[in-house]
Amino acid sequence: MERIGVGILGLGTVGSGVARILTEQGDRISRRAGRDIDLKWAVVRDRSKARSVELPEARIITDPHRVVQDPDVQVIIETLGGIEPARGLILEALASGKDIVTANKALLAEHGREIFSQARRYGRAVAFEGSVGGGIPIIQALGVGLAANQVQGLAAIVNGTCNFILSSMTSDGLPYLTALKQAQELGYAEADPTLDVDGTDTAHKLAILVQLAFGVNIDTSQIPREGIDRLQLADLKYAAELGYTIKLLALAKLSESGLELRVAPTLVKRGTQLAEVKGPYNAIRVVGDAVGDTLFYGRGAGMMPTASAVVGDLIDVIVGRAALTSRALDLWSDSSPSPRLTPATKVKSRYYLRFTIADRPGVIAALAHILGERSISIASVIQHDPGDDAPEDSPVPLVIMTHMAIEADMKNALAAIDQLDVVSAPSICLGVEEMS
Repeated sequence: MERIGVGILGLGTVGSGVARILTEQGDRISRRAGRDIDLKWAVVRDRSKARSVELPEARIITDPHRVVQDPDVQVIIETLGGIEPARGLILEALASGKDIVTANKALLAEHGREIFSQARRYGRAVAFEGSVGGGIPIIQALGVGLAANQVQGLAAIVNGTCNFILSSMTSDGLPYLTALKQAQELGYAEADPTLDVDGTDTAHKLAILVQLAFGVNIDTSQIPREGIDRLQLADLKYAAELGYTIKLLALAKLSESGLELRVAPTLVKRGTQLAEVKGPYNAIRVVGDAVGDTLFYGRGAGMMPTASAVVGDLIDVIVGRAALTSRALDLWSDSSPSPRLTPATKVKSRYYLRFTIADRPGVIAALAHILGERSISIASVIQHDPGDDAPEDSPVPLVIMTHMAIEADMKNALAAIDQLDVVSAPSICLGVEEMS
């Protein structure tokens, strides 16, 4: 069979998994690609570092430009992560006539237009299945399998770190910091977990999903984002009393008012599919006008699940499917329409509210009056008896679930409530995602 040269930029977690598949299952992968795959180079920062995969020393180098410029390398697999030097190396590789496989969600979300413009200029393919959902084939599903549909909406759990932390808080009653430490000890969270827990990673992935599902270029700054780093255990317990669990969701909904986007901790009814996604697993719910409701579920991160997606992309590139799909989809194109985002005056949701109030007569009535003035209707209330021994005017929690309300009205109401001298600001407000 004809041989094709491959270079890997980065032998971290994912890169090592890719190298392991290509070395341990090389015959199988070559048969499916229809060509012998020659893993010619692997680029690392430190050649002396111990690694989980064994490669001949002659193949491990520290100069990425040597790989990018090698005429015997036809495909570059980028697993460096981050923006630089990955961005510059991919642009250089495309200009050198090489196809790209990447799992770099931050790079695609922030520089997708530049990367794909370069790919079109030089007639090359960029494949990126591993960028969202790890081993879940959601990119292929949206780009090919569901291409006959107009996607109406999607709701996704796409950060395994956050889902593991929330699962531990819910099932084991652990406070946030304890659950985070447990996730780090088990390898589900980085030493610096900021980009995961503040919602940035999820927003990057949502931007990629929106490009595929709705064909619009979204800047991540256009996605309202809230992470789990300020979520309190009390809110998970109250949500459970109401029959809900809390998940960090990436949400996109299409309506006559525009495209509604959001990344936020959200109440999801217990017993529904997304509510039951536990631990480091991911799930993406997609609703299409023809297919209806679909769910994609699996391991969303880790060495081998993501490596599985990357090597699948490599096969697609070698066979030629990736080039055909890239041309047909015309992703991150300058001709893509600008998104018409749903204004806050049109966004509707049910809301979970938690206030810390003085335990005295008339306080609930005052809050209800402010909500009622803005047409926000109360569906249910939780207020536990503080007991006879509690000091007068001691702060107590009050939880309210609303009926459907307009986001702009809710923000206005909370601003007014937080000004009351009987309320200890800030109030907690979480959206509720209703799904079957």
